Amino acid sequence: MFEGPSGDVSEWTYSDFDREVAQVASHLREVGVAEGATVHLALTNCPTFIAVWLAANRLGAAIIPSDPMGTVGELADHIERTGPTVGFCSTNRSDTYRAAAPSDLTVIEVDEAARGVTRFHDAMDCGATVSDGADPEFADWAAPAPTDLAAVMFTSGTTGRPKGVEITQANYAFAGKVMAEAAALTHTDRQIVVLPLFHANAQYYSFASAIWAGASVALIHTFSASKFLDQVARHGATCASLFAAPMRMILARGGPVDGLKLRHCWFAQNLANDQYETISEWLGVRPRQLYGMTETIPAVLSDSATDTRPDSMGFVTQGCTVDLHDPEGNSVEPDIVGEVVVGGAPGLTLFAGYLDDPDTTAASFRNGWFRTGDRATRDADGRFFFDGRRSDVLKVAGENVSTVEVAAILSAHPAVLEAAVVGAPDPIRDEVPVAFVVASDTSNPPTTDDLLEWCASRLSKAKQPRDITFLDELPRTSVGKIRTFVLRDGLTLNTDPDPIPSPTTPAKDEVSAS
Repeated sequence: MFEGPSGDVSEWTYSDFDREVAQVASHLREVGVAEGATVHLALTNCPTFIAVWLAANRLGAAIIPSDPMGTVGELADHIERTGPTVGFCSTNRSDTYRAAAPSDLTVIEVDEAARGVTRFHDAMDCGATVSDGADPEFADWAAPAPTDLAAVMFTSGTTGRPKGVEITQANYAFAGKVMAEAAALTHTDRQIVVLPLFHANAQYYSFASAIWAGASVALIHTFSASKFLDQVARHGATCASLFAAPMRMILARGGPVDGLKLRHCWFAQNLANDQYETISEWLGVRPRQLYGMTETIPAVLSDSATDTRPDSMGFVTQGCTVDLHDPEGNSVEPDIVGEVVVGGAPGLTLFAGYLDDPDTTAASFRNGWFRTGDRATRDADGRFFFDGRRSDVLKVAGENVSTVEVAAILSAHPAVLEAAVVGAPDPIRDEVPVAFVVASDTSNPPTTDDLLEWCASRLSKAKQPRDITFLDELPRTSVGKIRTFVLRDGLTLNTDPDPIPSPTTPAKDEVSAS
């Protein structure tokens, strides 16, 4: 099912959509897409994205999904690094896309609000020839090997320039199997998908799992905090996947809705206890936290369906292998902080490698374990608790300070919606924590002195933020991850005491791919 911007809904059975995929594949063949080719996608959530994805993979080609709201430089970088045969963009953003694309790239413009799949002969640029019709019985499918490339997904860029993560045909199958089993998904379930399709979460956790189980999907063109619960009820969704940031937006702009049928909901990143209890009441189900990366394929940690906890990453997901290692690569005991490492076979149960970067690929593994860079502890029962990234640990006058801990203390203040903490250079202490805070009520925020006193009563001196800047919104990736490098770079670039301006963001009611 697809709900477009107008609220109109289109529906396809599996066999209906197979015919759409066949017609798309017929056109892709005509414009030169063969085994080993790449297809660039800069589209928001729409049926054409799904049809091109499935058609390309069945032809033995790989998709390159990019943030459709990306800049000319970002899109040009992805296109240059992957050399696609054809590129898809929105008619509304074609000027930006064409400025990023080389002159010889065939570009297909898509009406993302259309209820159906784009008919290519109506959307082609003048640089390619394509027939008016397509073969709905197209059957010139490839027979790709499990380890053949199926996608290159660029990481979100929360800490720097994105890396191209190579995903294989087998990776998608493994993601679908593991996530379907973790959610006990069956053909009677319906996933509601509001997160952007160019991101791993929607692809791995929602679509791949639905295809594995034969479940249905209600695809929504973009996330709206005020409309989300109504959409869940209207489409009879039983399963959902969100991040903590969209959940907080729902709490701020939504409200309880009758008629929900949710039995399961994944979420990533921590919620405060009171936020978790309220969203659980509104959803009618206690969301289960999970942990995964584009590189790990499925969520390798996931909370149990019973005894869920908002402060825990959960347990090792069935079918996955996870450990915690010390700096020397040894497994740590319970309650000791270690780096999260994931075992598996590259190209099968782990990503195949980083695009054209064998050195970074090799450096990301040690003794066969993929090093995530995230830190955690686990208790005697095997439950994991996030403790930040390696880069989240500051050295303040020789003392280790977790920015995650400081942000959690600030976020617990009753007048604070959320907070982020980064390190700033200090001539005496090497670096010090500085905070960025979004008030629960931006028209009546707490004072800086109030927050500093709050921290002083709860944190040791080294952990107390040396400065607090109020923002209307934190800079985020399209799926809600805080772009800490933007905050950090702003500190470096600003030499005056003025606050860092809030970056351009979507309308407060919606999270689109921006």
